[in-house]
Amino acid sequence: MDYSSFPKHNVLCIDMRSFYASIECVKRGLDPMTTMLAVVGDKNRSGSIILAASPALKQRHGVKNVSRYFELPKDPAIYVVEAKMGDYVNMSMQITKLLHHYVPKEAIHPYSVDEMWITVDGLEDLYGDAHHVAQMLKDEIYDTMGLTCAIGIGDNKFLAKVVMDLYAKKTGIATCRYQDVERLLWPVPIEKIWGIGKQLTTHLNRMGIVYLGQLANYPLDRLQKRFGVIGEQLYWHAWGVDLSPVYDSFGKKEEQKGFGHGITLLRDYTAEETLICMLDLCEEVCRRARTHRRAGRTIHLGIGYADNSGGFHRSRSLHLPTNVTMDIYHVCLQLFHEFYNQHSKIRRVTVSLNNLYDDIETQLNLFEDQPKKKDVGYVMDAIRAKYGSTAILRATSYTEAGITRERSKKIGGHYA
Repeated sequence: MDYSSFPKHNVLCIDMRSFYASIECVKRGLDPMTTMLAVVGDKNRSGSIILAASPALKQRHGVKNVSRYFELPKDPAIYVVEAKMGDYVNMSMQITKLLHHYVPKEAIHPYSVDEMWITVDGLEDLYGDAHHVAQMLKDEIYDTMGLTCAIGIGDNKFLAKVVMDLYAKKTGIATCRYQDVERLLWPVPIEKIWGIGKQLTTHLNRMGIVYLGQLANYPLDRLQKRFGVIGEQLYWHAWGVDLSPVYDSFGKKEEQKGFGHGITLLRDYTAEETLICMLDLCEEVCRRARTHRRAGRTIHLGIGYADNSGGFHRSRSLHLPTNVTMDIYHVCLQLFHEFYNQHSKIRRVTVSLNNLYDDIETQLNLFEDQPKKKDVGYVMDAIRAKYGSTAILRATSYTEAGITRERSKKIGGHYA
């Protein structure tokens, strides 16, 4: 592969180690690297997922972030704390502000609350090469916040991310340039490569592709025929090539494709309870659409049954675009009654509004006062914006099956 025609940057991928658990340790004056601490979503639920485990807890008891609360060993030395998402988001913002001292905001690309890319081109005269910059940032984050991180360095985002996942989490800092791909990445099983999930791994294994080097040397035309655009991306990634931009254009606003809202319920819901939950989701979807002054024609409803026993995903389009809650809800009701298996309990509900239009005109209807219905929605949005998201709710939201009040206390599905 001739890499001379491909862009070459100094991209760092920074991953905060056991982010939630480390923050909770620092808050308590404990050492994040030696303290055994688990962060759970809800201590009152034995089945609650462990969102984060400190490195010491992982090493000593083999606890993983996907483990359940009841699986924790009965060790009195283990601290168990509930997640406080507001603290984690604030700390992530503090880290981003620290990075702003070294590079412009266009050079910072957040990937998640605890992971981000940063492009450090042109800093050689000030701070040295990319490795020196990485060490400097790693030290300052630890000195100012008490948190450790792993940093991958690459010519593009893909290389920085993959070398961070595979090597930097063990060594602290690791580098992979184009010339290192064959040595560092090709011997790695494909399931360990970022972007290749279980299902894709299964398909590739059936084709005789087990390691990344085999993927790189597989005929490109056959990958394209089997997987389409994804196959072409897999091929180039296997060679370490990634043409995604390393600088964000904050002035460019991407067009919103749709508005969706979903929830995994904390218990099994009956059909009657699901209708209440569905109304709350429709309200939120329409609120977001109205905020962007958009309306949509296609309504999608997704229902997941308990115990992974199936479900359905169906959509229906209207003649005219709408962002009126009850219009969307009535379509969801039709879909629900048409496709729901009446003997199944429900554990997940999703509502989305797509096929969007600008909400600048209202089609007159001889039988309904459509402008008034829309005005009511905008007035309710204005009240919530001024006095809080729960300042005005539908009566069903106050029932046991309602989800809006509880969700208003959370960030990312967990208590703030």
